[in-house]
Amino acid sequence: MRKFLEQKIRETIGALQSEGVLPDFDMPDIRVEYPKDESHGEYATNVALACAKGAKMKPMELAEHIRKRLDVTECERIEVAPPGYINFYVSLASFGEMLSSIHELGARYGDGEEGEGKKIISEFVSANPTGPLHLGNGRGGFFGDSLSRVLRKAGYSVTNEYYVNDGGEQVVKLGHSVLRDDGAEYVGAYIDELSEDLETNGPESVEGEDRIRSVGAWAAEEIVTRHIRPSLTEKMGIHYDSFIFERRDIVEAGLTGRAMEIFEKQNLLFEEGDATWLRTSGFGDDKDRVLVKSDGTHTYFLNDCGYLLSKMERGADRIILTLGADHHGYVGRLRAAAVALGFSGSFEIFITQLVRLMKDGKEFRMSKRAGNVVSIDELVDRVGHDVTRFFFLMYSLDTHMNFDLTLAEERSEKNPVYYVQYAHARLSSILRKAEEAGMASDMSHPELLSHPKERVLLRELLVFPELVSDIARNGSVHHLPQYAIRLADRLHSFYADCRVIDEGDPERSKARLWLVSGVKSVLGETLRLVGVRALDRM
Repeated sequence: MRKFLEQKIRETIGALQSEGVLPDFDMPDIRVEYPKDESHGEYATNVALACAKGAKMKPMELAEHIRKRLDVTECERIEVAPPGYINFYVSLASFGEMLSSIHELGARYGDGEEGEGKKIISEFVSANPTGPLHLGNGRGGFFGDSLSRVLRKAGYSVTNEYYVNDGGEQVVKLGHSVLRDDGAEYVGAYIDELSEDLETNGPESVEGEDRIRSVGAWAAEEIVTRHIRPSLTEKMGIHYDSFIFERRDIVEAGLTGRAMEIFEKQNLLFEEGDATWLRTSGFGDDKDRVLVKSDGTHTYFLNDCGYLLSKMERGADRIILTLGADHHGYVGRLRAAAVALGFSGSFEIFITQLVRLMKDGKEFRMSKRAGNVVSIDELVDRVGHDVTRFFFLMYSLDTHMNFDLTLAEERSEKNPVYYVQYAHARLSSILRKAEEAGMASDMSHPELLSHPKERVLLRELLVFPELVSDIARNGSVHHLPQYAIRLADRLHSFYADCRVIDEGDPERSKARLWLVSGVKSVLGETLRLVGVRALDRM
């Protein structure tokens, strides 16, 4: 309804201008927001404040002109409030229609059409194949997976993709580590296992540098198979549609060569210091970048250009890339490369910030089976998948995160995951009791849902489709678990004040059961988008 109101306001101002009531002025973006104070209605706009100068009126006077001309039958009333806000109060009949829509659509309530089948390739995690996934990888993994769920709900065709960096110097370092020679860098139980398996399952023996690189390449693939894939699927619950290997699928497939040809045709390459450079500074980067080093080897950046070209050639309309906290410097060059390659779609880059594990107010370190880092597997094994995932997603990616292990291990309503799951279980329990009592739900009398606590619940259900649309547009996935907590708050508050199953007032009970069923459907779908179980019993 928010977009509908924005359009109505725009049309009303335009009509007032055409009639000469208002002078012509450049209309700003019309924004309708959700008032923090629930007594101010379901929606509010400050358009009169934004347009007062252009309209040559006081904000309250302009707001009154707009209010009088607004024709919004979906609202029971529209009010003007100082210093010039316009507040919208949705009618109970409209809320009743919304509930009917929820019951008709079920989990499809909130589905959007803005994607229109457009193709998105979303790459996330893509950790170097040199060890098990750590906490930072977990943050990007849960974010990317949940974002893809929302994007699919909004109508996009989404490919979840993992890029295996098996062509760089880290693979050589991995080879040294498995061979346990002087160049070893990686340590941990997983390295010990690979070293033990090398003789029986490793690559055919070759000498010198080739031996080190071949062992590293073999070890990288083993790490992906033994550790990374199981962590992603079995521990984190993430489905990937494709794994792209840098060496095989990009370099050997000729994509880096084709990228170089595109750059060369545009006269974007130059030689300096026996190296080949790309003029990325002409596309918003802070400096030009090396593609081929003086010894003839590719830089990571050139292979990244080849990978970008791969996504373009596979028909991506929108490319989403989620990177770790240490990759801020990559943003400018990657955006420049996309433009230089001719990508005309949307290219969005999200950066995850650092995660610290805290217990009783102090930084906490688990056993270090994976070497000098805490693996995501260890955390999931300790607190469970649902808790791990929900906690990671509660915070915006651009904030540093303290994972509160004390709270995560709490098995009570103090833990936000249990609090939300308990709300869903309570809804299921109410509906079971109603079924046992032979009481059906019905929406013949939406006017019976007149209690303030009922209206607050209805308001939350109303904004769910808009929440999905906003997240699909801007990637604010943290709003999903926050919405689930808020909806659970509203439900528990409603349940405390409103008797749902009341044989003395059957018509009101039917209406309230209709509301309860709608809340259960929306809360369940919210938890699915988060990736957490919606429990029917606890």
